[in-house]
Amino acid sequence: MKALIQGCLLEAGLSRGDLTEAEWRILKGLLPIEPENRGRGRRPEQNRSIINGILWRLRCGAPWRDVPPKYGNWNTIYRRFRRWSEAGVWETVAVTLAEVGLSGISCAARRLTIRPSWP
Repeated sequence: MKALIQGCLLEAGLSRGDLTEAEWRILKGLLPIEPENRGRGRRPEQNRSIINGILWRLRCGAPWRDVPPKYGNWNTIYRRFRRWSEAGVWETVAVTLAEVGLSGISCAARRLTIRPSWP
């Protein structure tokens, strides 16, 4: 189900600012979440929620503990952000997205690499 809100087509269950299906398809190929690229952990569908939680936190500037529970446990979201920041994942994402011209996600990814704020 999709809804039209302020001129934007949103998929059911998505909040403003969450990744659309098209954005997620592009982004998930750049993240170390496929079975051959990751260890044990959440399935990729749940990783989308974690990424949305990271993006929510960066948009709002709130403490990590204030990330809404719908995105998952705040500590899991923070640890994933920190681990991927240390591994340079966000820099790779920002560069790749800038090359393909996805400025909205690219801006968020650049912010991830420029302002890795801790709790």
